[in-house]
Amino acid sequence: MSDDARLLAAFRSIDDANARDPRAVDVDGCPVPANLIYGQRMSEELARFAPEASIPLQIAARGQHIERWIIPRSAYPMNRPGYHQWRRQLREHHAKRLAEILAPIGYDDETIHRVGEIVRKTRPKEDAEVQTLEDVICIVFMKYELDAFAPKYAQDPDKLADILAKTWGKMSDAGHEAILALSPAPEVVALLKKGLARLQG
Repeated sequence: MSDDARLLAAFRSIDDANARDPRAVDVDGCPVPANLIYGQRMSEELARFAPEASIPLQIAARGQHIERWIIPRSAYPMNRPGYHQWRRQLREHHAKRLAEILAPIGYDDETIHRVGEIVRKTRPKEDAEVQTLEDVICIVFMKYELDAFAPKYAQDPDKLADILAKTWGKMSDAGHEAILALSPAPEVVALLKKGLARLQG
């Protein structure tokens, strides 16, 4: 199997898993499994943001939320430690499922290990590919998810401002440029500036 065929096979298997997501989002008037469209958007935005991305990074981007619904947030205490425990368990599940997909189609142990490192965000400050993944996650959030997310904080705009500022803080300078290229709405920019000012305190 060629490298391109192997990568497409990995994407198909990830998409097949994510197509079983019981939660749907509207895409051009049609309901689409949420994790399925999320993974596809991650691939699309990675291709724009980092067209020379390695094979492990491409796989990690497509599958970093694989079967996310299987481990619900409600299974953990509804506090900050519970949230972090939930996120760690999700990352372990994602890495494990990707390994189960990649091995049978011929990816070697080194590639599978590297995909797991990126998905687990093992060394976020030192690993350039983890930073790229984080940038793309934030781009997808700002481009596709913010409009549905923001109304949840209609009564607490300061909270939304803080979320936007923390999102900005996770990104590289190149990520910031990509966000600004999206021409965010003036009210979003104003909230971002407010959140950044609050963080700087």
